[in-house]
Parts: sequence; structure tokens; C-alpha cells
Amino acid sequence: MARKNPEKQHLTTGRTRRALKVGTLTTQVGGNYLLNALKRPFQSVDERQKDLLDTHLKNAMLIVERSQELKGTFLKLMQMLSMRGDLLPPDVLQVLSVVQSEVPPMPYDMIRAQIVDELGAPPEQLYAQFTEEAFAAASLGQVHRATLHDGSDVVVKVQYPGVDKTVGQDLKNVKALLQTFTLIARDVLRQKVDVDGVYQELAERLGEELDYENEARNTERFAAMFADDDEIVIPRVFPKLVSRRVLTMSYVEGYKLADMLNPGVDQELKDWIAVKYFRTLWRQVFEFGTLHTDPHPGNYLVTYHPKLAILDFGSIRIFPDEIRADYLQLARALLDRKRDDAAHACVALGFIDQGDDPQPMLDMLDQIFDPVYEDRVYDPRDYDTMERAMKVASISLEKRVFKSPGHSVFLVRALVGLDSYIQQFGTVTNFHRLFRDCIAEAEQRSARGTAKRPGRARRA
Repeated sequence: MARKNPEKQHLTTGRTRRALKVGTLTTQVGGNYLLNALKRPFQSVDERQKDLLDTHLKNAMLIVERSQELKGTFLKLMQMLSMRGDLLPPDVLQVLSVVQSEVPPMPYDMIRAQIVDELGAPPEQLYAQFTEEAFAAASLGQVHRATLHDGSDVVVKVQYPGVDKTVGQDLKNVKALLQTFTLIARDVLRQKVDVDGVYQELAERLGEELDYENEARNTERFAAMFADDDEIVIPRVFPKLVSRRVLTMSYVEGYKLADMLNPGVDQELKDWIAVKYFRTLWRQVFEFGTLHTDPHPGNYLVTYHPKLAILDFGSIRIFPDEIRADYLQLARALLDRKRDDAAHACVALGFIDQGDDPQPMLDMLDQIFDPVYEDRVYDPRDYDTMERAMKVASISLEKRVFKSPGHSVFLVRALVGLDSYIQQFGTVTNFHRLFRDCIAEAEQRSARGTAKRPGRARRA
């Protein structure tokens, strides 16, 4: 653990200081766009496009730099935004993905004090062994390896002291920055963005991720959901060593999903991961109506068996049972090419209103679900995600299809993650049959009345 300059590892706190830093960032970002707009009348079409992209990339670099400086909730908010393909073009997302990487850990004395405040005793008493050096560090907290007195290997997630005190100011700062991001969505992606909706989502999700007791409940919920699948691993929670800011779970050993994306990994293993992820995602939607909302590759491990381990349940979404059933009906209708049934499901899900022409919405869904329509082997390289997204955006703008119910935001994010993994793994398979099997299995469980919806958590 690097400790040469501990001051730089502390959170930048103080309402005025953080406001000034983000205010300066917003001014710089806005100024770069203003300069770009002033130059447009004197540029050719090609020059305009190149200059606009350069401006986007320059602003993305500014955001990364300031996020790493402020740390805490602002960094977490930027990580959330870096997964929003509807707000930012791929080139910008690639730059912003830097904020997804690990950050320098906090000094151990701060972590020890936090554990004492939260659990009432120091780690050397609570655990048989506690490694002072952080196992991993992220935006809101860091993780340490430890051993319980019964010999169990565990990880201890500890929230940074004071991080929750910056929430209100950082959310206010981010709202101003979101206004700037809408320029990117408008100019590059041709998308209309609901700033208030994005802001509300960020606020709710951040509140959940700061509550480790909530994460413990979510983790136990997923363990119950996938108890019958021996290829899925969910960490075990140790309730007596859990508080709002400390979370103790079993240690899961395996390779990060990001490592599986590297060249040289056996293609058969990559294909297994892609198919398992595909089935696991759709089982969450169709059977449980409970969705893990963060497809970041750091939240998945591949064990040696192989098995797929799912980590980090800080934010999940539970759909009302009628929404789960409507998504299942929509999937069946799309697969069977029953347009009237699909239109009915779209109305029930809130994508369109009763009496609206359903065709534009169905055309958009055709672009998204094309890989599962035909009973054939499908190469993901035949599916240009950006081109499809542009077509969907074009239909939406031309036909004024702007309804985006809350549950769809989380599903779209999960689907974007799924598409990204399949593309990177290069898995060539019959996605039609995989999708058909997922639907059929969920229908069979529903018919038997065995669809599981254990416990309680935040609803979409």
C-alpha cells in the first residue's frame, strides 16, 4: 500500500472546496463546447466532426482528472455515468472508463477507526487475522482480506470515513454537469435526454450503494434465487460483522471477467462465460423479476471449475410481478413474431400509450433483438451496436417515441453490458435457441407456480 503522501489519499471535503472544483470543471467543459460552436461557421463538415470529437475527448479527460482528485461520491457518480451509452459516444466512454479502475487506498489507521466506530471493536479483535493492506480500493470504500476465528476466509468492505457527508453537494454539482452532457447526446447520438430522470436515478442508486446493510440483504436475496444453480457463486454474508458502513462476506477466488477478455484465453471458456451470462441475465428478468444493475466486469469472477461468481449487490432492481410477466410476454411475442401481442405488451410495460401506433416501437425492438429472431448460428461481429443504436435513436426522434419507464433504464443497461461481453468474447452461437430456452424455462416455472421472488428490496 502506498503511504508516501497520505494527504493525497484523503477525500477532498468541505462544501465550498468541492463546489469550486466541480464548478471550475463545469465552466471548463462548457467553455470548450462554446469555443467549438464559435468555430463551426468557419469549418468544413469534416473539420466540424473532427473538432467536435476532439472537444468531447478533451472534456472527458478533464472529467476523469477531476473525478480522481475528488474521489468519494463524485467519482462514483462519474463511474455510473461512464456506463450510460445513451448519454455519451463510445470514444468518450472509453476515456471515462478510466474512472472504473481501482483508486489508491486510504491509510489503514482511517480504516481501523471506521471499523471501531461501526462494529464496536478493532479488527484485531473481531477477526483472527486482518490484512492491513487493501485487497482492492474503489470510489466509496476499500476491501481487505481477513480470516474469521472459525477459519473462514473473508473479505471486509469498509466505507471511507466522511464519504457520505459529500453526497448532497456532489449530487448538486453533477446536476449542473449533466446539462452539459445533454449537448453530447444531442449533437452526436441524436438522443433526447431526460436530465431530471438521470439525476433521480443517480441519487437513488448512490443512496443504496452507501448502505452496506442494504447490500447484505441484496446479496442474500441473490443467493436464495440461484441456490439451485451450482454454476453460480454468490458470496456468503456474515451478519454479525455487518453495519451500514462495514460488510463482511466470504472470499471468492477466481479470475476477473476483465482478465477473461484478454487475448490468449481459450475460446471455449469465453463461450461458456458468454452463454452463462446470457442465461443468468434473462433468468433474472423472466423468472425472478430481480436485476443486478451493474454490468461492470469487476463485479464478476470466473472460478476454476468453471463457475460464474457475481459480486457487489449495492444496487439491484425488483420489478413488480406484472412487469416481470409482461417482459416475458413481450419476449415470447417477439420470438414468435406475433406483432399484436408484442404491441399489447409494450402498452402494458408503458413504452407506448393505448391507441398509439405501435409500429415505431416494434421497429426499435426489431433493431435490438435481431440476433435472436432467426434459428441460425449468429456471429456478433455481424451486429454493429453503434449503428443499431443510431437507427433506434433516429426512429425515436422521427416518430417521437420518447417514453422510457423506470424499469427500462435498468434493463437497457443490463442489455448493453450483455452485448458488450458477447462482442468482446466473440461468441458465435445460436442465440435464437438460447433465448427460446430462457423463455420456455421461465414459462414452465411460472406455470408450476415456482417462480421465486424471495425477500424484499428496493423496487423499480
